[in-house]
Amino acid sequence: MANPVIMPRQGQSVESCIISSWFKNEGDAIKKGDLLFSYETDKAAFECESEFEGTLLKRLYQDGDEVPVLKMVAIIGKPGEPVDQSGEEPGESASPVVATAEDNQEEKQVSSAGQQIVREEGEKIRISPRARLKAQGLGFSYEGITGSGAEGRIIERDIIAAADSAAYTTPLARAMAIEPGKTMPLQGTGIGNRVTSFDILSPHATAAAGTDFEVRKLSNMRKIIAAKMKESLQNSAQLTHHTSADARKLLELRRKAKESFEKGASENITINDMVCYAVIRALKKHPLANCHLIGDSITLFNKVHLGLAVDTERGLMVPTVRNADDLSILELASQLKAAANSCKKGNINPELLASESATFSVSNLGSYGVELFTPVINLPQVAILGVNTIITRPADLGNGVFGFAPCIGLSLTYDHRALDGAPASAFLREIRLEIENLDLTF
Repeated sequence: MANPVIMPRQGQSVESCIISSWFKNEGDAIKKGDLLFSYETDKAAFECESEFEGTLLKRLYQDGDEVPVLKMVAIIGKPGEPVDQSGEEPGESASPVVATAEDNQEEKQVSSAGQQIVREEGEKIRISPRARLKAQGLGFSYEGITGSGAEGRIIERDIIAAADSAAYTTPLARAMAIEPGKTMPLQGTGIGNRVTSFDILSPHATAAAGTDFEVRKLSNMRKIIAAKMKESLQNSAQLTHHTSADARKLLELRRKAKESFEKGASENITINDMVCYAVIRALKKHPLANCHLIGDSITLFNKVHLGLAVDTERGLMVPTVRNADDLSILELASQLKAAANSCKKGNINPELLASESATFSVSNLGSYGVELFTPVINLPQVAILGVNTIITRPADLGNGVFGFAPCIGLSLTYDHRALDGAPASAFLREIRLEIENLDLTF
């Protein structure tokens, strides 16, 4: 009997994964433990190993396809063995996993005119995550599109067909495109990638213009990040306040921590670790910043689950340190480093990357010399702190003496739907005071 290869589930919040690349072709001999394909969740990459021996009889999805978790993606068996393409993981409702001839015919017939429908007010639009990302990337509205997927679900091919239709091209561009030697690109430079007359070029002009630049497709990771950032800015009222904290004590504590580490301490506590520690203490005093805003309800958390932005080769990730308010400075430093390393290695638990898992996030660009920036909130969180570089500024040194002191910049972005300016400013001031009055023992 042929054996199905199932798309693994990586965390309860992950509903689908994207196949990055196949390592085996149909007809290849497979041994138990062989790598079959690599796949991505919204922010982590994995590889799927074979649990069976035999021959790869059928691949049901291709590179770049989005596959629901626990769905069959391939079949391994003996050469010539019948292939059953309807297999599913037990407990999942049955549904086709490959396109039928009817689906293919429907795909060929889909057009802009045939897609437009009128939905009743409040009617839910059924659309796959991949199709939604495609529509957002093209700046294309899918509200009036009829889906060709199961139960009328809008899938990626529906978005592509609508975007490539004549309705997505300016009249002048359509007129120019029929002239000899002219070409019609799939996407243009107009609003929402609309093809304009500027985009209709002759092959000679295209070749000449293409010698001084390179066009690269966005990675799946980059597309997801872009969609989430756009969604955050479109669906919240974000405002940023900036201040700075006297960093003299912070730098002195960093010097002591470094000396302690050189003498055998378990952790080399960084400035970022200490800032995060101060943020946690401030959040305990200002719980309105430690919450989620979903719809017309605010969820206030008794515990602080801290998200930390981490730069990796694949893109930005924000892992969560759970119950961070229960940790000492040494424990916090250890868990922050462990989470960052897991992100860079690509083996972070996807559940810890979900924006819902954190109650507040910190993004530190100080090491890049950034003096001021506006971080973007990870919805449904209501605020995020940006940490800037330390610069020397005029300051009151006490006892009527003025001079220069090192100051660390702090940028708090908050959702004005959940927080007003006064409580947000009070919270930012509390962070500053916590930083300036840290009392740590190493």
